[in-house]
Amino acid sequence: MYPKGLSDLLIQVITSWQVIAVTIALIFYIYIVSYAARKYRTPHAKKVKVKRKRATSVRAKSLEETSSNDDLGIEED
Repeated sequence: MYPKGLSDLLIQVITSWQVIAVTIALIFYIYIVSYAARKYRTPHAKKVKVKRKRATSVRAKSLEETSSNDDLGIEED
């Protein structure tokens, strides 16, 4: 696929000490930055779930409506 001269050049570039040193330095730098980000990350507050009241059943609602004297206009003595 590659000409012989290009493949030899790529091998020499990849195996040169400068490329290897820079690659190791970048990996080390990324490791330190990710470690610092994990260590000093602000903790997230846990969200408290609000408990909702259960909806009353249709029958209970109808009983409340019929037993209410306010809706009927009846006054108590």
